[in-house]
Amino acid sequence: MRSIAAVLAATAFGATALTAVPAAAEPAAAPGYTPPPITWGPCHTSGLGSAECGFLVVPMDYARPGAEKVRIAVSRVKHTAAEYQGVMVVNPGGPGASGLGLARLGRSVPHKAGDGYDWVGFDPRGVGDSEPKITCDGNYTSYARPPYVPSAPGVESAWLARTKGYADACAKNGAILEHVKTVDVAQDMESLRKALGEKQLNYYGFSYGTYLGQVYSTLYPEHVRRMVLDGNVDPQRIWYRSNFDQDAAFDRTIKVYFDWLAKYDGIYHLGKTGAEVQQLWYDQRARLDNAPAGGKIGGSEWTDIFLKAGYYVFGWQGMADAFAGWVHRGDWQPLKKLYDEANPQGDDNGYAVYASVQCTDAPWPKNWHRWRSDSWRTHFRAPFETWGNTWFNAPCANWPATSGHPVRVDGSKVSAALLISEELDAATPYEGSLEVRTLFPRSSLISAPGGTTHAGSLSGVACVDDKVAAYLATGALPERTAGHGSDVQCEPVPPPVPTAGKAKPKADSPAQQPVQRVLADLPRF
Repeated sequence: MRSIAAVLAATAFGATALTAVPAAAEPAAAPGYTPPPITWGPCHTSGLGSAECGFLVVPMDYARPGAEKVRIAVSRVKHTAAEYQGVMVVNPGGPGASGLGLARLGRSVPHKAGDGYDWVGFDPRGVGDSEPKITCDGNYTSYARPPYVPSAPGVESAWLARTKGYADACAKNGAILEHVKTVDVAQDMESLRKALGEKQLNYYGFSYGTYLGQVYSTLYPEHVRRMVLDGNVDPQRIWYRSNFDQDAAFDRTIKVYFDWLAKYDGIYHLGKTGAEVQQLWYDQRARLDNAPAGGKIGGSEWTDIFLKAGYYVFGWQGMADAFAGWVHRGDWQPLKKLYDEANPQGDDNGYAVYASVQCTDAPWPKNWHRWRSDSWRTHFRAPFETWGNTWFNAPCANWPATSGHPVRVDGSKVSAALLISEELDAATPYEGSLEVRTLFPRSSLISAPGGTTHAGSLSGVACVDDKVAAYLATGALPERTAGHGSDVQCEPVPPPVPTAGKAKPKADSPAQQPVQRVLADLPRF
């Protein structure tokens, strides 16, 4: 999923989605493999500041530890406090997002509560600076693609050919495609622990990174010290069903954005009510489906641009300015800039790894009639993103690697975990955090009623960030309450308050650069 909080319960389409598959038993833990020490040196990736970098060498296939190896790029910012708290491994999600930059995340924890940790980021296998790097077709997100909604003749067949072509192109990556499942990355984390000489790891996972943390802590609970999971994936719905969960949630959340635009109609002049803004938005999508702006920005690109509004409040004004500029002046260049920021032309590494993980973590329907039926049923209720999300995942119908079965997540042996979710999170609907809270009986959940921001901790909201800091400093969790809800509620990340021409978000912290920018680079989970 692109990307992303007890708002979304099981929906009607869930009964017709993919039949639940049996969860896998625990895989063998890295049989007899001891990684060589990491050789640390200067980082060659820009923006890492004082971090040091190196490579973790691990088996491509942990069942054959003496065979072919892969190299995992890692970064580290060492602790500065006198009291050492251990290693804090960070993952931004995706799957497919680079995590090297998150070695700097410790500076964003309030009250210097992160200073006692060695913060370690990494590019998961196949990603970024790790070797080999998975790529399939760098031009796949090129402009003026077919409309997402296959209501006109030829659209569905065009997308089926396009998505199958992408899956076919990915086959050139060879054996690595069989070994990029979440469980493989969890085993890499265990090798990282060994290479660092630590008895336990601390872990901070955002978005899909929460699922990675769930799997790691299921396989190696004795090696987990403290764990923060922000924007929780529901491990019971991996992955076909969770994408449909997103569709309904994004349709709800984009309406919150349309209401915000209507609130500031005196600035943007896009409609005095959310319903008026919504109608204008869909009218523009239909217009661009017929005649892409500048020959580049069609209705599909238009949808992708505004999908970000369902993830984060941080970019709301930039999208509003581009929306208004297009409607009132025909200015399409800002739209192209926003599209390019999320879909860098010529580089499909993030998407290629996303597909590689999601298509093999669990089985997908091979019968296209199932996809079509579920997509149309959901589209009629949630037209904003449903078909776009379907085509985003459609390469899984023809993926050139073997699907496995997801690990049965069990947090009963984990000593403590801090869970975080805004209650209108669309990328990882809130129901997932409630499920994880049940599976981890010694966890506490912080929720933000009414909030739409995905994985937004360490963004300047003191109520949330101070509780993260307290947990990292002392291990103290908010008191767990009875029932099936959150244990403490905080205010959400606030939306911007625009003035004519500029706006400044009320919540502004260094974390918005290393965390939110990285998450936004691959807006699915």
